[in-house]
Amino acid sequence: MLEDIQKNFERVIALYEGEREANAGLRAKLAASESSNDTYRKQIAELERQVENLKLAEAFLTPTGSSDSAKERIDKLIKEINKCISLLEK
Repeated sequence: MLEDIQKNFERVIALYEGEREANAGLRAKLAASESSNDTYRKQIAELERQVENLKLAEAFLTPTGSSDSAKERIDKLIKEINKCISLLEK
């Protein structure tokens, strides 16, 4: 009976150690994924900034006959900027 308890206890310890190692591996993968995620978020933000700069440049380069279109684009960009500012203030 005592031997059975000791074997069960050793088995539980072995299972615990295995789960602890698996947990450490998962934590390492999570940290790597979070790091990659941050890198990709920064890249996305940079690309979005570049797109907005191109849109703004396009708005200013439109033919003189489409000033209403340029004004609409600029107004849209101003609204987006105001939205970003309000999100940053929270």
